[in-house]
Amino acid sequence: MSETINVAVDAMGGDNAPSEIVKGAAAALAANDNLRITLLGSKEPVGQALSGLDYPKERLELHETTEVIEMAEPPVNAIRRKKDSSLVVGMKLVHEGACDAFVTAGSTGAALVGGQILVGRIKGIERPPLAPLLPTANGPVLLIDCGANVDARSSQLVQFAQMGSIYMEKIVGIQNPRVALFNIGAEEEKGNALVKETFPLLKALDNINFTGNIEARDIPAGAADVVVCDAFTGNAILKMYEGVAKVLLSEMKAAIYSGTRAKLGGLLLKPALKDTLKKFDVKSYGGAPLLGLTGLVVKTHGSAKAIEVQHSIEQCIAWKQADINSVFISRMHLVDRTKTAAD
Repeated sequence: MSETINVAVDAMGGDNAPSEIVKGAAAALAANDNLRITLLGSKEPVGQALSGLDYPKERLELHETTEVIEMAEPPVNAIRRKKDSSLVVGMKLVHEGACDAFVTAGSTGAALVGGQILVGRIKGIERPPLAPLLPTANGPVLLIDCGANVDARSSQLVQFAQMGSIYMEKIVGIQNPRVALFNIGAEEEKGNALVKETFPLLKALDNINFTGNIEARDIPAGAADVVVCDAFTGNAILKMYEGVAKVLLSEMKAAIYSGTRAKLGGLLLKPALKDTLKKFDVKSYGGAPLLGLTGLVVKTHGSAKAIEVQHSIEQCIAWKQADINSVFISRMHLVDRTKTAAD
């Protein structure tokens, strides 16, 4: 029998909590015999959401919490003040080793701050990056960083590249993933000071398949498996990606329903369009892991529905089975840079 994995799930975080969160947790339990889930939240609404669902009850525990961190709250203050919130308690369970991973659709800021303060970094990791998978014409691409480190150093981007490469190999199953540095041009001499400093460092690494610079227009075509950038840039790429996809889908629907002839054509195209749209559906990829922590934290969309929550939980299973942190430590030859020479 495979090793049991215990995932803590924030039942109170996100726009659709607790109903969609709980449905996703129940579906993940039903689909994975080696999974245990600790749901964190208020007893009454979570209990109501569970009622009527078909799931293995012996593998689900409700850990009652009395507070919720709201989306608009300042993250640091919220983490310090709301000790009994579902987000804080969940991360503490990971830090203590009671749970292997934590999934939340709640405040991104609180998840990032809590991950570093409550869960803690692997020794030698300078900054944990947030790394979502995005759909492309050639399979998923890992965008790293997309929200955790707005101001980054070249040494941190180098670590992002290494962690991203390992993640794509061990979790997504891409052998020798192509790692590219985001830039405004393909030429090595282009870019700002950070990119120019980072390029030769990535080029010199022998443990990643660095393919050079990548421009924004080449990302949707699948020209790389890992795109490395600071969080300011990554978040702009992510939001533009989501916005363009939303507008295109809306315009396609409007065109199909614009008249009788268009509706007939739409019916003929429906099977092919359905397959294409499924390929670009981010819900199938789950959430964005915060890489480089001693335990796994996965931030899924605030608007996540049950299927996305389920996939986010299943990410944690794959992570645990691949023992990713041990791979980080061995391949990256990590040294604790927080220690001084006197230590």
